[in-house]
Amino acid sequence: MHPTRRTVLIAAGAAALAPALPAAAAPRATAATPPYAAYWYPDSLPAGSPGPGITWRSLKSWRAADDADLAFNAATVPLAPRFTPTPANPTARSGQARVQALVSFGPTSGNPSQGSATADHYALTHWAYLDELVFWGGSAGEGLILAPNAPVVDAAHRHGVPVLGNVFLPPVAYGGQLQWTRDLVQKDAAGRHPLAAQLVAVAAAYGFDGWFVNAETGGGDTALGTAVLGFVQELKALAAARGQRVTWYDAMTVNGTVGWQGALNSRNQAFFQACDDMFVDFRWSTATLAASGTKADRLGRSRYQLWAGVDVESNGSDTYVNWDAIVPAGPPHVTSIGFYRPEWTRNHLPADRRAPVDFHAADDRFWTGRSLDPARPDAGDPWRAPAVSVADRSTVTSVPFASVFNTGHGLRWYEEGTVASAVPWNHLGLQDRLPSRRWIVRTAGERPAVAFDFADAWRGGSSVLVAGELDHPAVVDLYATRLPIGVSTVVDLTFRSEAGGVNVELAVATAEPGMPGATPPYTYRAVNPVNHNIRVRSVNGWQTVTVPLTGLSGTVHALGVRLTATDGPVRWRLGGLAVRPDGTPPPPAAPTGARVTAANGGDLRLAWNAAPGTVRHYTLHRLLPDGTRRFLGATGQRAWFVPGQRPEQGETTARFEVRAVGELYNASAPVTVTHPW
Repeated sequence: MHPTRRTVLIAAGAAALAPALPAAAAPRATAATPPYAAYWYPDSLPAGSPGPGITWRSLKSWRAADDADLAFNAATVPLAPRFTPTPANPTARSGQARVQALVSFGPTSGNPSQGSATADHYALTHWAYLDELVFWGGSAGEGLILAPNAPVVDAAHRHGVPVLGNVFLPPVAYGGQLQWTRDLVQKDAAGRHPLAAQLVAVAAAYGFDGWFVNAETGGGDTALGTAVLGFVQELKALAAARGQRVTWYDAMTVNGTVGWQGALNSRNQAFFQACDDMFVDFRWSTATLAASGTKADRLGRSRYQLWAGVDVESNGSDTYVNWDAIVPAGPPHVTSIGFYRPEWTRNHLPADRRAPVDFHAADDRFWTGRSLDPARPDAGDPWRAPAVSVADRSTVTSVPFASVFNTGHGLRWYEEGTVASAVPWNHLGLQDRLPSRRWIVRTAGERPAVAFDFADAWRGGSSVLVAGELDHPAVVDLYATRLPIGVSTVVDLTFRSEAGGVNVELAVATAEPGMPGATPPYTYRAVNPVNHNIRVRSVNGWQTVTVPLTGLSGTVHALGVRLTATDGPVRWRLGGLAVRPDGTPPPPAAPTGARVTAANGGDLRLAWNAAPGTVRHYTLHRLLPDGTRRFLGATGQRAWFVPGQRPEQGETTARFEVRAVGELYNASAPVTVTHPW
């Protein structure tokens, strides 16, 4: 990799010194401290002492039973199966190039386990184009092995994307020590690799999907190369037995030296054969990628198990890429795409322009392209966005299904259209299954602007805002689905109009389009007619309209809305969508066993036992002496860190409530836990 990227890693390590963390890890913490994503050295630790806010840990000595933060870091959403609908445009293909992303969501140390009190966060939402996410990071001064935090894994899994932890052995120039490579590949008396077993055990305990192995420490020899290959082979065998994956980075060669090949060739073929995939370093050319694909074919492997590295850290969607060498417009794709650091879409923004709407505008440009409509790619766009070449996927396959278009961060937290908390926040684990095609608008007239918006929401932190003249009716595609239709299936739409008059119709397709790029065969159901079959509920300026799917049968393949302006320019906001059986859904069962597991003044660690059945997430409130509730947060995990609590006037005991929230956003009865002041 290029030195400029290593400089960024060093800077990230320095930035991580700010958060106040304990100087040493203490199993089974007795004081309440903030939980962070875990990171380790393989075995031996550096000389000297860690910097402020850094904890040096050995992976070899890790035990799940002694991991005080495991409840905060363990993902709870299983990897969802997904399907590929008819592509949104004729150039997007299925079964060819895939997309991997190497993303640094935060520093190696001090990366929060449960989100944080800021909306300035890389809230990745374009999961529909991704096939593998690597939780990137690591530095010689902090730790080399990173386990992904639970919010990232839960969001990715909800959209069917596996997440890999990162094993990073740095170049010597950036503090790498060859001893750490030898530590990683050490054998026990029985000839096994104990750290291979540890890596698999960590992924199983934390609920993620395997490891990305990036060995870049130079100075090795053939004996070390052979030892590393043996380690990787055992890691892959153990991982496969647990349903995990291993991806190799094109750096170390079979002779133990580091030499980035930019190709699959005889110097790294053995490592590729020992793994599920390989990230091909950025030194590739048209010829080396073509030869790599041919070599993979001859090995009986898929050429699309090679990720051709595309470095977007510095210039993002302004990066020059020889796209025809990877995903040519005419012939079959040559290899897959491996994006290095697409969080440029956040990081390049000035500090005063990192509001969520600014980030999502840049992110949509990156993943969808200049047209901002995957059904209408801009042929003149030099940036060949994934939506142009790769078919999107969806996980929306079962009823009940609901979304409030929560992107996993926001300026406030809303419940039923009112502000429950005015504190900015991020927690990717709360992200909904989001529309995969953002945003397809079908109209004969002027195209309205469609985007996630954070100025108002029905629940969570965001909604979908449609704004424009609407001089002709406009259909906004929302979800590609495979939802069975029963005799009592209904669709709930929750929306509000902020300007202009608009007639709203639900668009439902029960079949696929005839060809890529074609419009789904929608039928339209009026949402706001004078019709006794339509039920309307108004709360805090929002309307929830229940539309029966009477007369339709089979499977819902696509859902959208058709908007027709009746009075002037329109600002129309969609806050929720649900597909469910008719009737009042029963609330989920409540969690049990709520307890305070650690306390340090007003800093508390809470835990509880999972509620039975399907739970979307848990909400936490503090019950105040006057009977009102103060929203504290929400999480998919079964533990929560509450900082800075103070007694109210005359209060001797703090009371906290935990509720389970179901798929349809209905909440359970609370379980209460108290804490004496």
